[in-house]
Amino acid sequence: MFQLDDKFLSDVGLADLPADQKQAFLQHIYSELELRVGTKLSEGMSEDQLAQFEAFVDQDEQKVTSWFERYLPNYQELPDFQSLKASAPADISQTVLLSEYGSLKWLELNRPDYKQVVASELDKLKSEILQNRDSILGSGTQAA
Repeated sequence: MFQLDDKFLSDVGLADLPADQKQAFLQHIYSELELRVGTKLSEGMSEDQLAQFEAFVDQDEQKVTSWFERYLPNYQELPDFQSLKASAPADISQTVLLSEYGSLKWLELNRPDYKQVVASELDKLKSEILQNRDSILGSGTQAA
């Protein structure tokens, strides 16, 4: 999909950002993107939908398990789950793994446009960063 890394910084004209500020700036961009995407995706959702998704974010074991039992009881047989499980750290809990996988499946079912929303919001953010490039470089990691 996308990566927030040195290439991203280069693409938005911030390759010259001081090394000690790059990671903090990338974290800020990630947080801002997450906020914008979440806000956009939540538009028009019912309270029930928001509560379902919140269970994944909160890693609520009971609610996550119930969701899988109701909507995706055969998840363990699915290739994308098997791939995620195989690539996950050995010490990851089942609840964390299911929450991560479930949030993606939930989005596929309830907001099939989520990838386009992420891409659109990322493009807007890139444009804002490019417009403010000089002030960002001049003042370090202040908000874009």
